[in-house]
Amino acid sequence: MNADNIFAKALDRQTLTSDEAYWLWEEASLERLAAVADKVRRDAVPDKDVVTWQIDRNVNITNVCISGCKFCNFHCKPHQAERAFITTIDEYCEKIDQMLALGGDQLLLQGGLHPKLGIEFYEELFSELKRLYPQVRLHALGAPEVAHIARISNITSREALQRLVAAGLDSLPGAGAEILCDDVRRAISPAKPSVKDWIDVMHEAHEMNLPTSATMMYGHVETSRQRIDHLLTIRDLQARCPDGNWGFIAFIPWIFRSTGTHLEQEGVQSHFSPLEYIRIIAVSRLILNNIRNIQASWLTVGKATAQLALHSGANDMGSIMIEENVVSSAGAHNQFDAEGIQRAIREAGFRPQLRDQLYQPREWKG
Repeated sequence: MNADNIFAKALDRQTLTSDEAYWLWEEASLERLAAVADKVRRDAVPDKDVVTWQIDRNVNITNVCISGCKFCNFHCKPHQAERAFITTIDEYCEKIDQMLALGGDQLLLQGGLHPKLGIEFYEELFSELKRLYPQVRLHALGAPEVAHIARISNITSREALQRLVAAGLDSLPGAGAEILCDDVRRAISPAKPSVKDWIDVMHEAHEMNLPTSATMMYGHVETSRQRIDHLLTIRDLQARCPDGNWGFIAFIPWIFRSTGTHLEQEGVQSHFSPLEYIRIIAVSRLILNNIRNIQASWLTVGKATAQLALHSGANDMGSIMIEENVVSSAGAHNQFDAEGIQRAIREAGFRPQLRDQLYQPREWKG
């Protein structure tokens, strides 16, 4: 492999081969990798001195889930009635009112794979939330949830998406990707829909021009090459998006947190390395040449590492996350308020810009 040729291709935002992508991860010096990724980020993003951030609220529709994810402490089984809940409309209203008071404009709604909540439940929920709060965007569910809802409702995933959009769905998170390798999925989330299901639902969303994001949860049982294959799968899926459609608006990688999880009981523990995270951010920027926004996951890596990521390919700090349950329940306890996240961005040498889910600027009135 010729390092100069690979970095020249990356700087020109050309599509790297799988071997070139593996080389970046396995052989490239971190210093040069981060520098090139920073240059590509500054060329790819319209205002190179800006780092974006968001205010939204993560609300769990239910904690009942049959996917069997060994990294999740938050879920419960259907028979665990003493722990199970389904969020009520009154509870949504209380949470939304709090979010609006803090300047937020979006609900990130996630619910797991509940065996009895079919398409009609979600249609009624989204329609009612939009009736009560038409100004609030619904960034909801994820490809595995859509595939599950379609299956138990005896409809196709495309019909499920169409009905959800008609009811008020504004965009589809990248949740449930983890690592897009079926061997890995069988090991960490044995009952979750397959890689093909994730890809199919996302491609259908892209064909419908429904905005989406892509994610990666790393640091558990996957190999380094499986991480790179995950990035290549996302890039190639984005390349299939019809011209002019939203496709993947952003990519967000975060580290697996093991505290108290079933994976930890099996001997799989998270070992966070800031330098490894910077490498992931930089490699993502160079491989994902058709996705503009790369987010630094401050929630799982902390302020200092997220700030370094802003000089290594990332251009977004994500949301202040007024509420988050799943990752926090496994040991991630970093926190930001609106002033804190803006201060962190300024300390890193950038100008903070409040945004919406489509990365369009919003006025900060704090």
